[in-house]
Amino acid sequence: MTAKWIEALTGPLEQKKQYKQAKARLDALPEPYRTAAEGFNRYFMYYGGVTDGDTIVQMFSDLADLWERAAVDGTPVAGIVGDDPVEFAETFAQSYGGKRWIDKERARLIAAVEDAKRKEKP
Repeated sequence: MTAKWIEALTGPLEQKKQYKQAKARLDALPEPYRTAAEGFNRYFMYYGGVTDGDTIVQMFSDLADLWERAAVDGTPVAGIVGDDPVEFAETFAQSYGGKRWIDKERARLIAAVEDAKRKEKP
């Protein structure tokens, strides 16, 4: 019963467990992959804006998969992210559709503009 109450406030505990597992995989990477992966992990926390827990868990799990495979194959970091790590990160994050926090604000902005248009004098 207590777990259900906690989950109602904080979200599913299973998702938190899965995120922590993905984070542990990133932390276990050899250098220089760990440094790059940690940078992307941090950036996604700020940029990603995804509010759906399943989507977030999948994104971080896929991030761990990507860097683990790069480490095994010996792929250079630049071979993964290219010349623009920000562009890579944002493209990666955008491929995870999920609901984002900004969606609500976009809808509010559109509604406000539509309301203002209706109030305009012809």
